[in-house]
Amino acid sequence: MKYVDKVTNDSGEILAIILRSEHKSKGIEFFTPDEFPQQLGYMFHKKGHKVKPHMHNKVKRQVSYTFEVLFIKSGKVRVDFYNDNKTFLKSDTLNSGDVILLAFGAHGFEMLEDAEMIEVKQGPYAGDDDKTRFDPE
Repeated sequence: MKYVDKVTNDSGEILAIILRSEHKSKGIEFFTPDEFPQQLGYMFHKKGHKVKPHMHNKVKRQVSYTFEVLFIKSGKVRVDFYNDNKTFLKSDTLNSGDVILLAFGAHGFEMLEDAEMIEVKQGPYAGDDDKTRFDPE
């Protein structure tokens, strides 16, 4: 997919999925494996299309890792990817309108321009137990 980038580590594990603002398709398209605790999809429907009213059933789920989704509302952001050993892998640039799902590994950010971001992740937040901060080598 031209405007969808999957960032992986050396063993092929998905660290992140970047959905570029230029992406277009028809209907509903999901980019995440079904087993991911956070799902990332794209929807396009023509005017007049209706989604039948529905409710989500209570389903007990066990979440082991926090996945997060960032919507770059404005600006430009560099994201740095690291493996589980905190070794730098690569960087990518996110622009206004891009969306990134962060799954495994580690990541850090530098604002290349003033930036507005919207973050969505699972809760409840576990405070200091939720993440390990480190200084990159």
